[in-house]
Amino acid sequence: MSTATDLIDPTLVLLTVEEAARRLGIGRTLCFRLIRTGQLESVPVGRLRRVPADAVQDYVTRLRMANRPVASNS
Repeated sequence: MSTATDLIDPTLVLLTVEEAARRLGIGRTLCFRLIRTGQLESVPVGRLRRVPADAVQDYVTRLRMANRPVASNS
């Protein structure tokens, strides 16, 4: 039995908003909000909107950096 995550081609350079949302484990609406606010990079391809595959990882990296615990200087 295949799941939705099995259907994502890891070799794709540009993702649909739905594919990017699936990789992030969020909904399509939230993914569009992240794009609209500039938190997640996207590019126009004709009339379509695509998310560069590496932009998904960049977004996750920024989230991780922003949520790192502050080191104590004891």
